[in-house]
Amino acid sequence: MTTAGDPKTSLVRGGLRAAGAAIAAARPAGVTDARGGPLRDALIGAWQLVSCVETDVATGEVLLPMGEHPQGFILYTPDGYMSAQLSASDRRDFASGDMYRGDRDDYVAAGVSYLAYSGPYYVDEARRTVEHEMAVSFFPNWKGQRQLRIPQLDGDILVLATDRPSLFDGSLKTARVTWRRATANP
Repeated sequence: MTTAGDPKTSLVRGGLRAAGAAIAAARPAGVTDARGGPLRDALIGAWQLVSCVETDVATGEVLLPMGEHPQGFILYTPDGYMSAQLSASDRRDFASGDMYRGDRDDYVAAGVSYLAYSGPYYVDEARRTVEHEMAVSFFPNWKGQRQLRIPQLDGDILVLATDRPSLFDGSLKTARVTWRRATANP
């Protein structure tokens, strides 16, 4: 995890800004944001994870819980379901090679480097928000919850922000997760 106290933090922040600028510059001509059309239609499809940034409410510390180069996807289907998978890119293999026979350290490392949940989603077109209902969740406490996300769409970039702080790693934090529309898989 990278924190504001790490020497790399200013590089990470600069890198995130540079990545955002590069993504914006690479956007094909004619691609516009979805503010004029239905939010639900704009969300449908597959989105690839670009960044996952948490900010500590009390200290302002910026953290990258999935590291500097996270991997993952969020999928929105036309029939109203979604699935989110967020992973650190440097996850290590279990020594045993058996997902049911790892040791304690294997499971702890796997658990803190992955987040996943799936279920129905609900769009409020008037408020331009989306709620994710966790029918299943890697973090069992979220099962059955509905969590509001504040989306920002800019062409092929989707930013989902939490509407309020949540308890992450011992303190209240807000989260902003950035996704890029995935290329079609023919």
